Amino acid sequence: MENKKNEHLIIEEKGAVDWVILNRPDSLNALNLEMVTALRDYFRGMATRPERRIIVLRGAGRAFCAGLDLKEEETQDLNSPQQGLAFQRSIAEIYIAMRRCPQPIISLISGAACGGGLSLALASDIRIADTTAKMNCAYIRIGLSGCDMGSSYFLPRLVGASLAAELILTGKFILAQRALDIGLVSQVVELGQLENAVEEDLKLMLSNSPLGLRLSKEALNVNIDTASLEAAIALEDRNQILCSLTEDSKEGLVAFTERRAPHYRDI
Repeated sequence: MENKKNEHLIIEEKGAVDWVILNRPDSLNALNLEMVTALRDYFRGMATRPERRIIVLRGAGRAFCAGLDLKEEETQDLNSPQQGLAFQRSIAEIYIAMRRCPQPIISLISGAACGGGLSLALASDIRIADTTAKMNCAYIRIGLSGCDMGSSYFLPRLVGASLAAELILTGKFILAQRALDIGLVSQVVELGQLENAVEEDLKLMLSNSPLGLRLSKEALNVNIDTASLEAAIALEDRNQILCSLTEDSKEGLVAFTERRAPHYRDI
């Protein structure tokens, strides 16, 4: 295991999986400028690192991420619309980079996931929560719009328009069990069990071909907004032919017939 430390963002490389840890526990992992920059640069960089196959995102301490740190100087010293918009866009680039990076992202949510922290979870591919999880669109509770950092894009697609409107317009907290009931998270486990819970998904994803995994995320990304069934199937057809012409595809078929685990080399 290799650790790459930034003061506020820790990257642990465990095999082909990156464990990305938000590391400001005393501030409930609220986003300051350093963390924003580190997250944005990390997710952008993953586009050219196919050997890193999966990303697990979690927070240190008792929270996932409490959103933007409003006590930090850089969030208060914005004296013009131009400065404000530039700062806003710099944060928003994190979520765009998360969706663009080819690796599946799994968020492990314990404690608060608020505002921009909620959007980190929403921009992930899989969300697993423990029983302490509490999430909200915090922006509207401080005099702003409830639509921020992709919330108006992600939430309707995940839970439907009516539930998205309820969460965005009220800023109310949604707790773990209701999040599971409406499909916002895929599992809820007891406190301290998140790492155990994610192991099955990691094992199964790592047993699939690297290209197949990347193209599956791509197709899910594109086809959620596609114009027609025909367009969705056209992308699926293209991806299947790309995968079928690889050496890994041949290995997968042989391993299946021989009833053994495949040995994929991403070729």
